[in-house]
Amino acid sequence: MERGELDLFARTLRRATTSHTGEALDTALEEVGWQDALAADARAAVSTLFELQGEAGAASSALDRVMIDGLGLDIGSKAGLLLPALDRWNPPGELDGGRLAIRGLGTAALPSRKTAIVATRSGDRDVAFLVATSELTLRPVRGLDPWLGLVEVSGEVSGTGGDSRRVGWAPAIARGQLALGHELVGASRKMLALAREHALQRVQFGRTISTFQAIRHRLAETLVAIETADAVLGAAWEDGSAQTAAMAKALAGRGARTAVRHCQQVLAGIGFTTEHALHRYIRRVLVLDQLLGSARALTQELGAELLRTKKLPPLLPL
Repeated sequence: MERGELDLFARTLRRATTSHTGEALDTALEEVGWQDALAADARAAVSTLFELQGEAGAASSALDRVMIDGLGLDIGSKAGLLLPALDRWNPPGELDGGRLAIRGLGTAALPSRKTAIVATRSGDRDVAFLVATSELTLRPVRGLDPWLGLVEVSGEVSGTGGDSRRVGWAPAIARGQLALGHELVGASRKMLALAREHALQRVQFGRTISTFQAIRHRLAETLVAIETADAVLGAAWEDGSAQTAAMAKALAGRGARTAVRHCQQVLAGIGFTTEHALHRYIRRVLVLDQLLGSARALTQELGAELLRTKKLPPLLPL
């Protein structure tokens, strides 16, 4: 997109994400043509929407569309994608003889979809089965972040019949990790803005706490963590490999946890209350960090891969 088009696109999406969430946001995204933008300029569409979604604390099924595109499937918007369980990035289906065992997560839109796309490993290739949602058991996840609307999915269906197609699971995971990385950055920026606003207003010992060196250091370290994650996300889009997408997701998750730690300290007592918005963002980033691999798990996997291959990744264009 040209600069002017991108600015207009961002303003339109900001209005949508600040006014809607869930099914209403899905409808708004359809009305503004976000899926057309995804097809025309995936980087602009994904980075803009997910960062604004993180900033607003909104939720949508856009992650489904991003990953379905990564799979290489063109089946419209009437199907939902089964995501791996928390802290995993392997396909959520497992073939055992003639049966396909299914265990994973879905976005809030999955219960309203007639079809669920379930990826699995078959021999040396990845395949996706189109499974009727009515054949699966769906349980709403009400834990740390009920506003995200995730559902736990389980079931067992025939793995020999039905509609199955060859797909690319690694590209889908990479796209999903980039999307979640941008959402983590958006939520982290919002937490930093909340902490900064509080520091400029809160007075102790006759001075605003923003003048205290300890407060400034916490805010500065948070900003460095956010900008580092944002830079690596940009480099991962340029590089286009699954390895750099995992690196970007890991850094975004680590940066978000840094933001949680420092912003909570700056906000002090008010940050622990449900009156303040901070707790919603803390809940959101703790869950987003776990989706498609946490910062800790991805870092361990990347380190293990370096030991296996004894080969450093190429330098990223930061």
